[in-house]
Amino acid sequence: MNSGSASGTLSVFMVAGEESGDQLGSRLMGALIRQTGGAVRFAGMGGARMQALGLSPLFPLQDIAVMGITAVLGRLPTILRRIRQTVDAVLEASPDVLVIVDSPDFTHRVAKAVRKARPDLPVVAYVSPTVWAWRPGRARAMAAYVDHLLAILPFEPEVHARLGGPPTSYVGHPLTDRPDLLLPGPDERPPVGQADPPVLLVLPGSRGGEVARCLPDLGAAVAGIAAAGLRPEVVIPAVRHVEDRIREGTAGWAIPPRIVVGEEMKFAAFRAAHAAIAVSGTVTLELALAGVPMTVIYRRDPVFRIVTEVVRRIPGQVTVRSMVLPNIILGDNVVPEHLDSGIDAAVLAREAMSLLVPGEARRRQVAGFRRLWDLMRPPGAAPAADAAAAVVLRAAGR
Repeated sequence: MNSGSASGTLSVFMVAGEESGDQLGSRLMGALIRQTGGAVRFAGMGGARMQALGLSPLFPLQDIAVMGITAVLGRLPTILRRIRQTVDAVLEASPDVLVIVDSPDFTHRVAKAVRKARPDLPVVAYVSPTVWAWRPGRARAMAAYVDHLLAILPFEPEVHARLGGPPTSYVGHPLTDRPDLLLPGPDERPPVGQADPPVLLVLPGSRGGEVARCLPDLGAAVAGIAAAGLRPEVVIPAVRHVEDRIREGTAGWAIPPRIVVGEEMKFAAFRAAHAAIAVSGTVTLELALAGVPMTVIYRRDPVFRIVTEVVRRIPGQVTVRSMVLPNIILGDNVVPEHLDSGIDAAVLAREAMSLLVPGEARRRQVAGFRRLWDLMRPPGAAPAADAAAAVVLRAAGR
């Protein structure tokens, strides 16, 4: 009998590998606490938010919160050691259910090893790897060690059914639970033709490597806007661990940016913004739901770029034509995007300026973003974390 079951208290082992997983994991933990009346005990791996709800982490989250092949290779011995340590901890804890959250390069390796040692232990994965974008064979492979997948994008259940993946439920995206965070109030975003000055968000990414690779392109685009005689208010929402790097990198910009830190300030900036130039990532979905038209760039880690270009030449391994989440969900490339050598600062400047005035470029994106809310509304009325918690409880036999 599992240790949690013996006491009547649900035992949940959580494994999250980076900041986004810590946010999702903490919301899920809160929902499990509510739905069990507090009769739940947590163990595992997570960040500050999960720790605040009672999780004692096995090791610092920074040990495994890396992205890009170069970064992973540089820390590979540590990552492999942490995988083994996490697997050993799961087996020792003997929980009622194992929940892995995002960060598939780490969490799925843990789940595979646990499944091999304890095939009877239910495994729930929260967030699908991007099998709909590349390497679709991962879906069928997941079915061997994941009992249920919690999807946060509405098209993912159909994709996994088609590819032979694990049973998958769309539980809703956490962003759709809080429209008050994203949608502007009456006085927060003046009409674009009346704003003086309009607000331009610049979003350089949340990881150090992304900021280093992409910030010079963003600065050149801002310089192009200034050279054309337009002076928007430039606002950069920054996460704290890259704040200093952003401040140093923007010190000489043609339009000095206002840098804001923290989620509250970030979403306030979103509600006030008229347009954005963003590095590709989840932030593009946040912008779209906030109704902020944008142009998007990305520069890949050099090693990852080589690997992905090799994979791209293998038939059937790359299956989407966009790197921008709103485009993928809408099935329509309403947001312009620029990758690697395709990034041209003059083009970025022209696109951003066309979004800071009334016109067709702006209208088309805003109309698409209104449709996005309908597409992302989950089938039930429950918040995303509550819907996710209900699946975890069923997997644990509760």
